[in-house]
Parts: sequence; C-alpha cells; structure tokens
Amino acid sequence: MENAAAGPTFRDATDADVDALVALIESAYRGDASRAGWTTEADILEGQRTDPDGVLEVIKAPDGKLLVVERDDRVVACCQLEHRGTHAYFGMFAVSPDLQGAGLGKVVIAEAERRARQDWDVTEMHMTVISVRDDLIAWYERRGYRRTGKMTPFPYGDERFGIPQRADLQFELLVKPLV
Repeated sequence: MENAAAGPTFRDATDADVDALVALIESAYRGDASRAGWTTEADILEGQRTDPDGVLEVIKAPDGKLLVVERDDRVVACCQLEHRGTHAYFGMFAVSPDLQGAGLGKVVIAEAERRARQDWDVTEMHMTVISVRDDLIAWYERRGYRRTGKMTPFPYGDERFGIPQRADLQFELLVKPLV
C-alpha cells in the first residue's frame, strides 16, 4: 500500500519521460488493461491513444507543458496544459488504472487549474471530451466544467487517434471559469 499521506509530486515532463507517459496513457484508455479503471475507451476505440511522437510534441510545445505526476518514484498520472490566450487547454489526462476512483484525478485537475491561473493568468480552462462518454463528462461536471454543445468532428481515418468502433464519435467542448 502506498503512503497516501505523502501525496503526489508534480513536475514538467522531459524527453526521458516519453516511454513511461505513452505506457501510462495507453493503459488508462486502451486495451484490456484499461478495463481495470473507469476511464477506458476500449469499447469505442481500438488501436493507439497516443505514440512517442505525439507525447514528445506536447512536451516540446512552446505554449504548453505536460505535467507528470509521481508517487513513490512511479509515474501515476499526467495532463497537458496549453496556453491559448485568455484560456488554457487541458488534455492528455491519464491516471493509472489501479489508482482510478481513489481521488488522484481530482488532485491532478485541481493542480492543473491552479498552475494555469498562476502561470498564465487565464480565466477559463477548456477541454474536449468524446461526446458519448457520459460518465466522464459527468465527472468533469462535478468539478465545475459545463457542456457547451460545441462539437468538433472525430478524426476518422487517422489511426494516430485510434480506430473507432462506432460512427457517432465527436468531441464536445467543456469549459470551466477559473476565477
């Protein structure tokens, strides 16, 4: 059992983290391993969620960062923050399936919001979620995010984002004021 009292540590990702981050993100969303947690997309998407090039691109982005969350020297969660003018974008959020449901995700999103306000003085956090992920959207709504009804198409045919198992996938924009 981990020492929960110690809490997680946060740091910006480096090139050396790419393999661990790809493994974490894949484990949280794809394949049978992802079914240990509740954020799995295994029933709606097959194939990869990300790859080393995609993670490295986020790490190197000039207006963003990829936060690494560690506990007991193990990468247990991550999230992307990108500065976009008056708002920040929150993405690439993953929590290790064996730690989902224990409150770590709430800690990570709260820290991401705090850093976005502190580092960039933004007034909103934006994210996109696959619109059929009702359980995940409800979780974000409990954290103060609201559905906007603004949809963008899923990139069908681009296997870098997975292989869709249904024809109705799209992304919905969720927004939270950071005041």
